[in-house]
Amino acid sequence: MKVSPVAKVSIVVALLAGGVAFLLLGGEAQNAFVYSKLVNEVMANPSSFRDQTLRVEGTLRQGSIQFRESPCEWRFVIEKQGFAMPVQFPQCIVPDTFRDGVNLTVTVQGRLAADNHFAATQVVPRCPSKYEMQQRQRNGETMPHAGTLQAGGVASTR
Repeated sequence: MKVSPVAKVSIVVALLAGGVAFLLLGGEAQNAFVYSKLVNEVMANPSSFRDQTLRVEGTLRQGSIQFRESPCEWRFVIEKQGFAMPVQFPQCIVPDTFRDGVNLTVTVQGRLAADNHFAATQVVPRCPSKYEMQQRQRNGETMPHAGTLQAGGVASTR
């Protein structure tokens, strides 16, 4: 059975169109279309950001982390340029690098609730770069997951 060139092109176009539709409408690809804002941008006019999925970035307020076991929930505050946003994350586990004491930049994804707290579905702490951490270490700060490399590349804690 011989397939005409027009049929071959039509099949390729249909497959490409299906792939694009899957990317636009399917699961994780929707994350690419989420608005990304800073805390001060959102909290300066919160009503304009309700009813949409957002990514919001800010600095973790030192001492604001609270954890509740039943039901599991993390609460904390992120801030930027004098604006603060309380965040609720209803999960038991957060990334290891999410902690107080390291001037951490955090990106949260979710929705802004009517009472202006952020209902997060994802929490992503931004780890400082190697060079930034070296500078912080020289200034006396402890590096997250601080350890020394031994022979063979095995890390040990101090």
